[in-house]
Amino acid sequence: MSDVYAHIATADPAILEVLVKALELRAADARQKAMREAYLSWLDLPPAARVLEAGCGTGAVSRELAQWPQVGSVVGLDPSPVFLAKARELAAGLPKLRFEEGDARVLPYESQAFDAVIFHTCLCHVPNAEKALEEAFRVLRPGGQVAVFDGDYATTTVATGDNDPLQNCVDAVVAALVHDRWFVRRLPSLAKSAGFQVERFDSHGYAQTAAPDYMLTLIDRGAEVLAKSWRIEPALAEALKAEARRRAETGAFFGFIAYASLIARKPLPPD
Repeated sequence: MSDVYAHIATADPAILEVLVKALELRAADARQKAMREAYLSWLDLPPAARVLEAGCGTGAVSRELAQWPQVGSVVGLDPSPVFLAKARELAAGLPKLRFEEGDARVLPYESQAFDAVIFHTCLCHVPNAEKALEEAFRVLRPGGQVAVFDGDYATTTVATGDNDPLQNCVDAVVAALVHDRWFVRRLPSLAKSAGFQVERFDSHGYAQTAAPDYMLTLIDRGAEVLAKSWRIEPALAEALKAEARRRAETGAFFGFIAYASLIARKPLPPD
C-alpha cells in the first residue's frame, strides 16, 4: 500500500482528520518533546534567524521555533491544505510564523533565503527525498544548517514475543504511512551528496509502556488497514484493538520506535 503522506494533498478528508489528531497527539507526548528539544538545541542560529520547516504538517515544530528569542521569522510549508488550515488555527497569535502551501522538492523560495531548514518526520514520506535535500541546500545561506529528524521505521515494534498478532498491525500501518522505512539509514550519505557537511548524526529511542496513547493509534490504524484490505475480518480488527488496550490496562504493553537526527551545514565559500 502506498504512503498516504506521499499524496497528502489529495488524501481522503476522513483520513486527514485522523492524521491531524495523531500528529498533535504525538507532538504533545513528553518523550517526543524531549527528542525535539534535543536535536533542535544543536542548531547554531544567528540573531533574527530566518527558518523554514518543510513538510510542517499541523505546525507543532514551527510553533515552537517561532517562540525562540533568536528566531526572527518562521515559514511552515506543506502540500496539504487541510494540515495548513489546522496549523494556522493552532498558531493564532504567533506573529513571527506564517504557513504556505508547497512541495519540499520544489521550494518556492529564492536561493540563500534562510538560515536553517527543518525536516521533522517528513522525508521518509517523500518520494525522491534527495531532491528535498538539494532544495534545502539551495535556499540556505552559506553557513546555514539543515536539521532532519525521522523515524527508523523498520524498528517499529509492539511485539512481546514471537508471532505476536499486534505486530501485524504496526507492520501494516508502517507500510501504509511510510514511503521509505529505511530512509534514515541512508540519510548521512544523502546529505553529503546534496553538498552538506554533516556535523551530527544521533539516535533517539522512543518507548511507550504506560499510557501508550500514540502507539495505540498506530495499532488502531494498522488494524483498520488490514480489515479494509480484507486481510482480516472487521471483528478481528476490533479484537486486536481491544487486546492492545488490555495490555495497556494491565501493564503488559510495549511499543518502541528508533528515531535519528542529523545536523548538517552548507559550507562557506572558499576565501
